[in-house]
Amino acid sequence: MDAKHIAINARKQQATPRGVGVMCQWYAERASNATLWDTEGNEYIDFAGGIAVLNTGHRHPKVIAAVAEQLNKFTHTAYQIVPYESYVSLAERINDRAPIEGAAKTAFFTTGAEAVENAVKIARAATGRHGIITFGGGFHGRTFMTMAMTGKTAPYKRDFGVMTAGVFHARYPVASKGISVNDALISLEEIFSEDIATHDVAAIVLEPVQGEGGFNVAPVEFMQQLRKICDEHGILLIADEVQTGFARTGQLFAMQHYPVKADLITMAKSLGGGFPLSGVVGRAEVMDAPNPGGLGGTYAGNPLAIAAANAVIDVIEEEQLCQRANTLGDELVSMLKAAQKYSNDIIDIRALGSMVAVEFGDHVTGQPKPEVAKAIQQYAMDQGLLLLTCGKHGNVIRFLYPLTIPVVQFNQALVIIQDAIAAQQPALQKLAGAEA
Repeated sequence: MDAKHIAINARKQQATPRGVGVMCQWYAERASNATLWDTEGNEYIDFAGGIAVLNTGHRHPKVIAAVAEQLNKFTHTAYQIVPYESYVSLAERINDRAPIEGAAKTAFFTTGAEAVENAVKIARAATGRHGIITFGGGFHGRTFMTMAMTGKTAPYKRDFGVMTAGVFHARYPVASKGISVNDALISLEEIFSEDIATHDVAAIVLEPVQGEGGFNVAPVEFMQQLRKICDEHGILLIADEVQTGFARTGQLFAMQHYPVKADLITMAKSLGGGFPLSGVVGRAEVMDAPNPGGLGGTYAGNPLAIAAANAVIDVIEEEQLCQRANTLGDELVSMLKAAQKYSNDIIDIRALGSMVAVEFGDHVTGQPKPEVAKAIQQYAMDQGLLLLTCGKHGNVIRFLYPLTIPVVQFNQALVIIQDAIAAQQPALQKLAGAEA
């Protein structure tokens, strides 16, 4: 580690709490598109994207120009005190594009957790019910409500006492873990029979593709059955698209891959192109359930972030990033499948567009191998490529590169990933030598 980084790390230990976990031991100096530079001038290809925030890359020129223009007008009024037209325009654009049945309305907030919290508030107001059902392995945030909804104890819930009441967890279908659609539906029925009556459930909340859970993709049949259950019992279906939204999966919203629609969709991360912005879009009559003053926030729908988001939608459409997500995702999956033929550790590859993950474990027992994922992550870091792990056991590597990444740089990253996997596998090392 460079001396400058060592010095800053020492200051960090004194100035900030250990509860804020930090992965890198180096510090960002500047960034552009898919590249990060640290304070020592070292260069990294960014396949983390600020945890799925940068689908349009670091500092996209159109995003920066839009924010600069707004910066010269005003930075804050509090929308619910003095509104601004750009908020309304962005809401109209989201309403036109979101896969919601009938007329839609949108409200904006600041963080993903705040969007999920407000979706729950809206659902409770609309139904007059209190219960919320989510799924094991899901991640919805770090506030008390969203922490309760998150289906993973460590590190998110431990140490923080009793969780918010009225939240129940069903099983999420993951074929590689032996959890079928039927198993997941049975677990849901057990909640109804053992924990909470259907007439007390306000909403079922799920990620169409689980983010922190390991990029598990909800089967079409499962989504159809959830829609049927919700319709039968007057329950609202909420899709948490904080991580899946804005072209990552090859569609603007992941729910566009399904033949059914959610009642409410939460969004954040890449919506703001690097600026803090979140939102909830949903059926107009549902969104109108809370009384005036029930929704909002001092910084909700900040004008700088709103300007960025309007530019983000322009970039996604003008640069055809949904199509590019599919193209890049296919190339990455092809490389991973080629590596899987020779790797003893790759037990599953999951992908929807450019929401791609590879899981490491024992082929016979299925026992997770987080140490392999960590070793690959470190190898890549040493070669100038930033990767993230995820999954219940930390044995999954997810890929969250900007969809605007140049082809040459993307191919360079694929070589590093392939070499990182090979470094853990003598068979792959032998193959690479033979091809050379």
